[in-house]
Amino acid sequence: MVAVSEKSSILHVCHREMLRPLRDQILRLSGFDVDSTLSYDEGLKMFWAKHYDLVLIDVDGESGIQYAEKLCSEIKTAQHGQKIAFVCNWRVAILTDCPDDIVRTEFDPEAFVGGVREIFQH
Repeated sequence: MVAVSEKSSILHVCHREMLRPLRDQILRLSGFDVDSTLSYDEGLKMFWAKHYDLVLIDVDGESGIQYAEKLCSEIKTAQHGQKIAFVCNWRVAILTDCPDDIVRTEFDPEAFVGGVREIFQH
């Protein structure tokens, strides 16, 4: 278990330009060290360059599942123990089983941070 007080590091992969910086700021204000990108390919490169306690992958609707699962699978194949969570709505959450955790969000910042903190308590 990684304590949040140790400034846990998060790689946030979110291709939605308006949402990514908002989530990054919320996570930083909540005590996390965050690197982020809009691209799945760039996210994989960032993953190889640095250790992250958690990889958060935004899944925008059912059409985004295959890309998120591909990134998840590549990371898990390379580093089985890496914690990965998808950030998605409830419909997407029931359609995938690749990540370790799901942070369900209809965008409630408090619930978002609570979901991330909960992952670190497992």
